[in-house]
Amino acid sequence: MSATIPARTLARAALLLGAVAIPARGQWTPLTSGTTASLRGLSVVDARIAWASGTGGTVVHTTDGGATWTVDTIPGAEALDLRAVHARSARVAWVAATAGRIWRTTDGGRRWVQQYQAGDSAVFLDAIDFWDDQHGMALGDPIDGRFHLLVTNDGGDTWRVLPLDERPVAAPGEAAFAASGSSLLLRGAPGSMEAWIGTGGAVARVHRHVSRAKGWVAYDTPLRQGGAAEGIFSLAEVPGEGFVIVGGHYEQGDSTRGNAATSPTGSSWQPVTGAPPGGYRSGVAFARRPGGRTIGIAVGPGGSDLSRDGGRHWAAFDRAGYHAVRASRDGMFYASGSGGRLARFDARALP
Repeated sequence: MSATIPARTLARAALLLGAVAIPARGQWTPLTSGTTASLRGLSVVDARIAWASGTGGTVVHTTDGGATWTVDTIPGAEALDLRAVHARSARVAWVAATAGRIWRTTDGGRRWVQQYQAGDSAVFLDAIDFWDDQHGMALGDPIDGRFHLLVTNDGGDTWRVLPLDERPVAAPGEAAFAASGSSLLLRGAPGSMEAWIGTGGAVARVHRHVSRAKGWVAYDTPLRQGGAAEGIFSLAEVPGEGFVIVGGHYEQGDSTRGNAATSPTGSSWQPVTGAPPGGYRSGVAFARRPGGRTIGIAVGPGGSDLSRDGGRHWAAFDRAGYHAVRASRDGMFYASGSGGRLARFDARALP
């Protein structure tokens, strides 16, 4: 069932262009978002276009590299937490609420169309991602022993719940986290589409599905596991090198035990070989800078870390803590956090 929403709550938060200058020593440049919502959903289209979503049905986006942000409140979602967002352009984006609802805008947030509403109150959506403009997936916590998965093949006009036998099996006590909207990773193109899911709780595993194969394969990881507050909170692809997962225990923010791992293929995971991130981390992202060097940033409430070697070694980057981090293909990183906090960092300027 779809409903077109013409109403819009709009605010503009303007900054002087100098306020978003790249810091010489390498740290986040805070941006003024115009909201106090907690922003866990984050999507970066390119260096100038980024979207974030969060509490109170709030969605913000920029088209000028963070100098100004447009703040929208989706009517009917004021009491909901939009913990995941995926944007394709300055005009097209989808948001997912933990309460099992999905909206889309095709006009830069002026109108939002509700594309999906779960009929089961047990549905809790953690993440949403797209392979391309038409093919996407939304991830929810397990129901009846299997992760809840929605798919669309028409740009979200319709969403279909995958049959139970086509979803990954969840171990007792295994779930996904909605801390940064990045527990789901889609890659590839029609004919060779891949889906990756990072989990936690009783076990911390990576589940993988390839469109040309049948079923899902689960891989064990060395991240912390066994309790409801620990596991994989974010996974990311390292361009041309493999994959990285981060997490830990969100109630033990300073602990570095079992908080990061790497894999060249996604099937065999090893703890980081050098210094790990500085504590529990809820988000991670990588980008390949012009010239070929890969940069990664991991974030959590206790701070941010940077890696120059595909996630094998990490160094403290900034004391500022954020929920989520995403990057453009060429190295512009954005971060979102509590109290409407947003920031950016241009890794292209690093030596």
